[in-house]
Amino acid sequence: MTDLLSEYLPIVIFLGIAAVIGAALLVAPFIIAVKNADPEKISAFGAGFEAFDDARMKFDVRFYLVSILFIIFDLEVAFLFPWAVAFRDVGWFGFWSMMIFLGVLTVGFIYEWRKGALEWD
Repeated sequence: MTDLLSEYLPIVIFLGIAAVIGAALLVAPFIIAVKNADPEKISAFGAGFEAFDDARMKFDVRFYLVSILFIIFDLEVAFLFPWAVAFRDVGWFGFWSMMIFLGVLTVGFIYEWRKGALEWD
């Protein structure tokens, strides 16, 4: 039984060190951070302009189109890397499956292009 427990000792030590580092990283900002922030530091700057209207206001559709465009290219890259690594093993079925996938993504890209998501006037 002690042999089995001694095999798990490095994992327990690792988890203990990870817990200590995690707790230190959670507590350190409260100890080190400056408590009196100036008004410029706490002002709204995430969107690049001051908040002037309700949070439920309508956004321009181009924001949504750009997010769809990001998802299209993000998915394409995420699936192309493993496919390229296993290219010799997937055979013709894997090849044509990826061509269909890339075709669907190309249709999405053409839709984005026609809707004007790539033009910021």
